[in-house]
Amino acid sequence: MAGFKTQCVQALTEQLPRLGNKKVAYGAHAYMKGIAPFLGVQAPERRKLFKEIFKTLPIPTSNELGLTARALWKLPEREYHYAACDLIDYFIDCADKNFLADHVEFLITQKSWWDTIDTLGSVAISPLTIKYPSVKLMRSWNKSSNMWLNRAAIQHQRGRKSETDIALLFEFLDDHAHESEFFIAKAIGWALRDLSRIDNRAVKKFLADHPELNRVAVREALKLGFK
Repeated sequence: MAGFKTQCVQALTEQLPRLGNKKVAYGAHAYMKGIAPFLGVQAPERRKLFKEIFKTLPIPTSNELGLTARALWKLPEREYHYAACDLIDYFIDCADKNFLADHVEFLITQKSWWDTIDTLGSVAISPLTIKYPSVKLMRSWNKSSNMWLNRAAIQHQRGRKSETDIALLFEFLDDHAHESEFFIAKAIGWALRDLSRIDNRAVKKFLADHPELNRVAVREALKLGFK
């Protein structure tokens, strides 16, 4: 019987292209600024197929899950990268404490764009940093020269509400408050907006203490309309 990686990749590469549409592919490629070619499979169709395929797979080890995601990432079309993200989401309970460092870091730094970075944040980084405290790793990502690792670190606590480590969040934001990079500014703004739901005062103080903050970050932080 074929191994987990072979079985998964073979099923996806056989079945996914059949759902492709050239017009959809062209539009998606343009919208995503040419980060990768597309097969042209729309989200509802591909997610339905992914779920059908994943249900047929054996339970993987953490390393098998990571290596399979990497194999899909190496394929050219973007839908395979989305498949890797959905695969991780489907089998997230199989991922161990080393999964982020061993595999997700690689995925973040390859063929990087906001679509996969933010999806990996939702399906892997957020749940695994709750399950396995990963402050040291998040600090290393935040200090990295790779802006996508920075973005992932800044956003890794989003949605935690009262469980947010505010001191850690502000430590990360302080490191990047001077930056003009759009994708970092957006991440800062979104993190502050999340925090404003539970601690308006802390957010207002941060904004007052950082007049250099990019206007994109400020605009996003203020979208809830607090005064």
